[in-house]
This record gives sequence, C-alpha cells and structure tokens, in this order.
Amino acid sequence: MHTKFSLSICLGIIAGSMGMAASAQAFSFTTNFTEDLIGPNAAKGDIWLNSVEFGGTTVSNFGLVDRVNILHNDLWTGGNSGAGSADRGDLAEGLVQELLIEEGAVTALGNLNLNNIIDVEDRGSFSMNVWFDQAVDNLFFWERGRNSAMTIQAIDDVGNSIGNLLTINSRNWNPAGFGLNTVEISGTQPVGSLGVSLADLGLSSAIAGVRVSAEGRSLFNGPDWKVVGSAASVPEPGTVMGLGAIASGMLVSSRRKKSQKA
Repeated sequence: MHTKFSLSICLGIIAGSMGMAASAQAFSFTTNFTEDLIGPNAAKGDIWLNSVEFGGTTVSNFGLVDRVNILHNDLWTGGNSGAGSADRGDLAEGLVQELLIEEGAVTALGNLNLNNIIDVEDRGSFSMNVWFDQAVDNLFFWERGRNSAMTIQAIDDVGNSIGNLLTINSRNWNPAGFGLNTVEISGTQPVGSLGVSLADLGLSSAIAGVRVSAEGRSLFNGPDWKVVGSAASVPEPGTVMGLGAIASGMLVSSRRKKSQKA
C-alpha cells in the first residue's frame, strides 16, 4: 500500500463526498518531446516526454505509473481479439504483449516514452486501476488515432473509486504534435492530448491513481492511450513533524498553565 499518499487521499475523499469541488472543464496542454529518429521513422522510434505546458505553467516533474490492477480485459485469443495490450513503436524500445498482464501494463505505461502505450481493440472492453509512484494533481492523457473515448475516475490507495466518473473523448482533443506507428498498426496515426484536473474529477486534493475503462461499443472505439500525472506539492516529512512538535509544545504549555492555576 502506498501509505505516503494517505493524508492527501483522505482530504480528497472528504472534499468529494461533501461536494466541495467546483465544476470544471478538462484543459489543453502543449507536449514538449524529443524524437530519437527523424523523417518517416520518427513515428516508429522512441519519443521522449520532456515537459508539458498549460496556463503559463511548465511541468517536468511527473508521477509515473508503478502499479496496475486489471479489473477486466477481454481475453486475447489471437488476431484482433481481446481488448488492451502493450504496444510500442516499430523501432522503439519497450514491450509488445498481446495477452496483457499487470506487469506488462506497468512496463508500457510507467515511463516517459510516448511510443509505449496501451493499445485497445476497437470492440474491446477493459477496465484497469493504475497508480502512480507519487501523489499527482493533474492527469495528462495521450490517445493515438484521436477517434476514441474512455471513462476515468480517481481511486484511493486500495482502489476505491472517489469523486466523479468522467468520460473523455479524443475526437475533441487537440493535436499533440506527433504521430505514432506501432507494431499493432501498419501506418502512422496522429496523437491527441488532454489534461484533466482534480476539479474535473470532483476532488480538491492530490490522488494516488485513476481507473481507466472503455466498453466494447462504437462510442469507445478502442482507445490507444498513455497517462502520466504532475507530481503534487505535499508537505515534506520534516514539515509534518514540525507541525506535530508545535502542537505538542502548545499542549505542554497549556498543561503548565493549568498546573500553575491549581
């Protein structure tokens, strides 16, 4: 269990249950990246995320996926059957795994290589919980093809859903500035990007992870996706201990005063 998230998650649960989060709208961002290859091969090679920019802010400190729980994934039995699988660019580093296991999903998602993704078949149905290696306060999604939808909902340390269930549709996303040509497909497809804030998720404090799902219907159309989070600003352990020391000192002082009055 990621106990380092406990304080922030508790605050998020309280905010969500009390309806404190303001209504909001997912946001656009700029992807700053480096392509290892050039020309037609750029979409086949490693594409490294450097930073993202939105609202006058540049983010380069990311929370990366380090744990996955596959709740449901249509079984792959060969060909284009099944749902989610690990995919990578034809000339990129990374994993190709049709019969996806949880460790494989972590390998695909838990890095800054934008050409390592979860590829979902058009009629496939899946749902998985993904947790980050640190608390995050914004989510950055990329979807290859710009033709699919998925539902997302924040989760706590143990996988309980919190906040709002949100459907995001990449048909409306802005271009990310690069394309991908992976093992699963035969040509380059454009990539879209979308940012999701805590307010979009109905929360007001940092989260541990997110549940990503899609149903096997034409609306969802098999999203091929990647997600990272922006590392949240949380109190340093020394700061928390300091606050405890102050509280302890105030309690001792109060007891002394009561003793003197007695």
